[in-house]
Amino acid sequence: MYFRIRAASLSLVIFLCFLFAWHVLTADRRVAADSRTLSPGERSQLLENGMPESDAIGYAQKGLTYEQILQISELGLSLEDIDGAGGIEAFGFTTGGAAEEARTGFPSPALVWEEAYEQIRHPFYDKGPNDKGIGIQLKYSLLRVGAGFFLAVLIAVPVGFLVGMSPLVNLALAPFIQILKPISPLAWLPVALYVIKDAEQASIFVILVCSVWPMLINTAFGVASVKRDYINIAKTLELSPMQTALQVILPAAAPTIFTGMRISIGIAWLVIVAAEMVIGGIGMGYFVWNEWNGLNLASMIFAIFVIGFVGLLLDFLIGQLIRFSDYKE
Repeated sequence: MYFRIRAASLSLVIFLCFLFAWHVLTADRRVAADSRTLSPGERSQLLENGMPESDAIGYAQKGLTYEQILQISELGLSLEDIDGAGGIEAFGFTTGGAAEEARTGFPSPALVWEEAYEQIRHPFYDKGPNDKGIGIQLKYSLLRVGAGFFLAVLIAVPVGFLVGMSPLVNLALAPFIQILKPISPLAWLPVALYVIKDAEQASIFVILVCSVWPMLINTAFGVASVKRDYINIAKTLELSPMQTALQVILPAAAPTIFTGMRISIGIAWLVIVAAEMVIGGIGMGYFVWNEWNGLNLASMIFAIFVIGFVGLLLDFLIGQLIRFSDYKE
């Protein structure tokens, strides 16, 4: 227990150091961006248009570009008049100078926390195809991973049993396994899109492909590693091959099989994010890519943290299955 407390304390210190470094780096960028001023030529042009110098500097400090300030000078309104009428936003101007540069730079921890708070408050809002809450995006990604992973279990575990129990099947399938295993799952995505002609089903197929191999190999290894004494005792008791597989081999190989599942679920969660960036539509991968395209970096960083946290949770759940299936001789 004391060792775990020390480890947790060290993890907390590392995390706080990371946040502090992140805050310092993003705070430095904000200060540098806010120090931007109008050039002498730009200032002279504004003065010629009748804008007081104090107003020109005030607009620049608010984050307006020179072109925007020039438009305001043509309206003949002072900074005091515009502030009294509701501010520059009321006139349809958005900050595009120093303030916007600071805002659209790499977001600080505070900005990410603000975005996370808003996303968590309304996780299931739906305002159209390109504006859905983080909860909806996460649901679709988990459904795709769950479907592909379940299909992989139905294929990998039985085939792994055959490979592990039969040297003949092992030698026959080994070349195919060794050739297909190193192929990147995303390399199958264009093939799946062409054959299946449905992006949703194609993404599930990619999850199936990337999940099969770790489970199949670990299952075969676990089955082949079962002590021959257990098999001989099963033969002595005249158990059928099915009874031997279910009552003798499966309990002994279960920890190794679940280890393969643990590896597969991590790979599946990693691959679905990349696949959704390619196929688009909806999901965590598409959400990250869409936020990047919209330069909403705080939301993008929050989504990345959500992806990592969900991956941790999935790994923990499979890890608990390994713990409960621990085989005792």
